Amino acid sequence: MKITSFGVNSVNPYNKQQKAQKATESKSAVTADKIEISSAAKEMSASSTYNAERAQKIQKLKEEIQSGTYQVDAKKVAEDMLNYYRK
Repeated sequence: MKITSFGVNSVNPYNKQQKAQKATESKSAVTADKIEISSAAKEMSASSTYNAERAQKIQKLKEEIQSGTYQVDAKKVAEDMLNYYRK
């Protein structure tokens, strides 16, 4: 009967795997997500005048539609459609 030696590393083949897993766990614990908001985005969120003006315009259009006084400019619509499809 012949017994061959496989070496010390082959006794516990999962030992390397456990060490690698512990190393990745420690690396992932160190890294964290970070969010930075640009100054332009901060200015945009601070200036709510655009939203207020848009809300007023939409409210005015809703009132005109409800009362039946809203008129569509057919020439303006046609010009805008032509400009859009000519691009």
